[in-house]
This record gives sequence, structure tokens and C-alpha cells, in this order.
Amino acid sequence: MSASSSRPVSDFGLDDVALPFAVEPLDVRGRVVRLGPSVDAILARHGYPAPVARLLGEAAALTALLGAALKLEGRFQLQTRSDGPVDMLVVDFDAPDRLRAFARFDADLLAQAQAAGGASPAALLGSGHLAFTIETGGDLSRYQGVVALAGQGLEAAAHEYFRQSEQIPTLVRLAVAENVTGAGSSWRAGGLMVQFLPDVSEGRRHADLPPGDAPAGAQVEEPSEDEAWAEARALAGTVEDHELVDPLLSSERLLYRLFHERGVTVFEPRPIRQACRCTDLRIRDMLRQFTPQERRDMIGDDGRIGVTCEFCSTHRDFDPVEFDPAS
Repeated sequence: MSASSSRPVSDFGLDDVALPFAVEPLDVRGRVVRLGPSVDAILARHGYPAPVARLLGEAAALTALLGAALKLEGRFQLQTRSDGPVDMLVVDFDAPDRLRAFARFDADLLAQAQAAGGASPAALLGSGHLAFTIETGGDLSRYQGVVALAGQGLEAAAHEYFRQSEQIPTLVRLAVAENVTGAGSSWRAGGLMVQFLPDVSEGRRHADLPPGDAPAGAQVEEPSEDEAWAEARALAGTVEDHELVDPLLSSERLLYRLFHERGVTVFEPRPIRQACRCTDLRIRDMLRQFTPQERRDMIGDDGRIGVTCEFCSTHRDFDPVEFDPAS
């Protein structure tokens, strides 16, 4: 294994980082993400039930995997809307390093699912859609890709997204764990993304989507899988959940385990931190967009307008006179 700079290879796991890598002989590039204090702060702040916390932890790891591709500015958002017990997930990654997330769930539906033994991530999501939104800033347009949720989890949905929208052979693995000790519990999340990016366009051939006007029984020719990608996918597919969240296993050592026979190059790790973009100024600007009557309807029993951020749970109080001096 080689590194793109002179920094030493880490023997111990570094939390809250995205580590880019390349396996040049297999035309593969990817990232490993390890989330520790950042995802624990997000999940613990809301006190989510364990199944919801695990699902949101997976969403945070997936968002970090994809959002870390942004360089100096821009925003990547993952959002789900579905009919399952967890009807909404929202995760934002603000380049270069800020992550925030929240989940909305129905406690009664969740209890029913748990009683029936159906609290897997796929069951919690149900049917709906998953959207990836990229805002790169400046004059560039906003991009959004959408994939249907039809009883599958986030890993499978991500694979479907890359197959349909990006048309890049991609493998995604996600894992979440709750570390319980005598001092309490903490959450960890990890992810691995491997993509086949050959220089030769022929190597990127993939199976065509079924033609909608094909005669019944028509056979759609599927190109054979590239041998390099088949090998890379098989090697990456051996990664186990515990390896993605083990605090004693570094991302570099994990990549060496997977790809040492071919050789793997790692690049400079990118830090990730939990941070919300809400501020007093942003909330004031939002409140000014409402009509005077709408603001009067927001006034609580204490005579003030209270606003709680869905992401970080920070509560702020404002004097209504600040917006409507004559009121």
C-alpha cells in the first residue's frame, strides 16, 4: 500500500474522516468513511429509538461517502420520502466538512414494526423515493437524481441510483454500530464505496435498461462484466460490517486487507465534523418571510416566538416586536 504524501500510515482508526483511494491495476477509485463523535452527536441529540438511529447512521455514512467528492464549496443532500415508519430522512453535507441530519418517524408504526419483527432498514423506509441533490454554488445549475424506494435499503437504493443515473459500476457498503460500555453508549458508522472508472470507454459498458417498447419475450443483450471490475467487486464485497466500524482498525489497514494483492494508493484524508448551518440571523431572515398574521399565530404563551431547529435541536426565542414594531 502506498500513500500520495509522506504522512505515516495509520495503524489505529481515525474517526470522522473520509479517505480517498485508488486501485490502479483494476481501474478502481473510491472512499472509506469512518464516523465517530460526529454521528454520535447527531443521533444522541435526538434520542432516536435504536432502529431509527441505525437507519439515520447509514444515511449519514452514505451522504459522507458521496458528499466528500465536493472540493471547496457546495452542498450535497440525501433525502427520503416514503410510507414506512420512518417517512423522512434528511442529511446535509456542506463542503468541505460539515455534516448534519435528522429523521422523522411515526412512533406507533415503529412499535408495530418492531413487534412484528420488521424493523430492518428496508422495512422502516417502505416505498417512496430517495433523492440526491448537489448544489455546487456559483452559476452552475442544481442537480438532482431520484431513485424509487420499493422495499429495499439504502445500499440497494444507492446501487440502483448509480446504475440508472450515473451509469458507473459502483459497490456501496454501509454499517452502523452502538458501542455500549459501563460509561454509556455511543454510535459509530462506516461506509465503503468502490467505483469502476476505466480510461477506455469500452470498459464502462453496462447493461442497458429494458426498452419500454420491446415485444413481449424479447431478450435484451447484456454485455459481459469487465474482468477488472468483477475482481474489484468481489474483493470489496468481502468487507464485513464490523470492519467498517472497528475503532481499532484503520481505514488504511482495511484497504490493505481488501486490495493488497493488487496494490492500493491512499490519498490525503478529509475531516468530517458535525455542524449545523442554523444561526440567529438565518432564523430571523426566515421569520421575516412570513406575514404579520402568520407571525402572530406563532406567538406562544410566554409572548415570544420560539423556533427549534430540526437538525441540531437548538431552541431560539424572539421578541415579536422585533419584526412588527407596531404590534
